[in-house]
Amino acid sequence: MSLRTVFLDIDGTLLDSNGAHAQAWSEACAEFGYDRPASFFLPLIGMGGDRIFPKIDPDLSDAREPGKSISRRRQEMFLKNYAPHLRPTAGARAFVERLRDTGLARMVASSAKSDEIAALLRAAQVSDLIDDATTSDDAEQSKPAPDIIHTALKKADVQPAEAVLLGDTPYDVEAGRNAGVNVVAVRSGGWDDDALAGAVVVYDDPADILRHYDRSPFGIPARDGAGGVK
Repeated sequence: MSLRTVFLDIDGTLLDSNGAHAQAWSEACAEFGYDRPASFFLPLIGMGGDRIFPKIDPDLSDAREPGKSISRRRQEMFLKNYAPHLRPTAGARAFVERLRDTGLARMVASSAKSDEIAALLRAAQVSDLIDDATTSDDAEQSKPAPDIIHTALKKADVQPAEAVLLGDTPYDVEAGRNAGVNVVAVRSGGWDDDALAGAVVVYDDPADILRHYDRSPFGIPARDGAGGVK
């Protein structure tokens, strides 16, 4: 089958935002008596609150208080204090433009909340290039569970072999693989190649993909029936 749709993570992939998310988590939790440094949260960014809260405290959940209030406060802090100052990763817009120009559909597949997506896409400077979005609000569980990717496949009306997921964390890799979707990874989120093992290929950032586009999974038109790159 040929590639039809690219699922795009945003944070760490198209937007240099993982550190800002970690800081917002740290500050919000501290207001409720859960003192954790930003460094505690940084390796967790890429998962949704349903996964992060139990790592802060086994009794915490995003489905009940005080988790609900922490989640709201974290979002307020991030959108007000950090989102306006974020910058795209190198080559982010040019890469998504290239996907568009080569006829590939572009769908966000993110563990972020749906009401954060607009701000993230504006900061990444790709709002006008995205066809649709799937978020943690559309899934039972966030990454690394495959739920978000399964939902994205249904929304896009494509088979796993007709999609590729671009992400920056091991959670993206696991989610994609568990949904049967090939994953291309970038190091721009701070993870190294060992952590991203399982991706079909790893690049520095979107600009690096562009430099090798014709030989990348996005530029190779022929694929086998299992979705593997020939």
